[in-house]
Amino acid sequence: MSTATATRRTAVETHPSPEAAAVAAADAIESDLRAGRLRTLGVATGSSPSPLYRELARRGLDFSGVSLFALDEYLGLPHGHPQSYREVVAREVAGPLGIPLGAVHLPDGGDPAAYDRLIAAHGGIDRQILGMGRNGHIGFNEPGSPVDSRTRIVDLAASTREANARFFETPDDVPVQSVTQGIGTILDARRIVVLVSGREKAAAVAAAVNGPRTASMPASVLRDHADVTWYLDDDAAALLSTRDVPEVAS
Repeated sequence: MSTATATRRTAVETHPSPEAAAVAAADAIESDLRAGRLRTLGVATGSSPSPLYRELARRGLDFSGVSLFALDEYLGLPHGHPQSYREVVAREVAGPLGIPLGAVHLPDGGDPAAYDRLIAAHGGIDRQILGMGRNGHIGFNEPGSPVDSRTRIVDLAASTREANARFFETPDDVPVQSVTQGIGTILDARRIVVLVSGREKAAAVAAAVNGPRTASMPASVLRDHADVTWYLDDDAAALLSTRDVPEVAS
């Protein structure tokens, strides 16, 4: 069913696996790159976007002229910690894509507002890659985050820390704070790609796409954006209705 308008485009694609969803998302990013529309790429970490980065690396594309802007960073981890997002982005994105570390940028807890200025100085984000948490957070914008928020320091919800504990030796090692792009910063990107996989996120996907637009479900405000595509595996799309979704493909 189509309710798309001239000013907003939200599309939802469902695919049989996270890898198939990643291939479709990679096609869109490759199209941008080949058309000269990709100078800045916003990157999220986590399990959902990882297949996308592997697929882009497999294609052997030339990303050497692209600058990366990480979505967020933990606070309190020592320099060089393998789970700091600086290290994750270098290891899983910049290195495989051949992007020099000098073109990789992360928000700084010492001066969060400087990150928005840096993004603006680079002409804005051409395409922002997002995942989504089980509580609907995007970046580390937990439920209740202001929809016009900018890059800032936030406290992490207990559910977010629990979900991320698998990356650390013990749950107590998971940081309690991060610095994250705000929802308003995210919405400034020209195009947005959202990758979500897993049955445990199906309820959040349905709420974000079909439910009310509300600060208690941060991902729901993506419907305010001019160009958003959701790439879901079948498990993440299990509870999704086509009602009120502008474009649905499978």
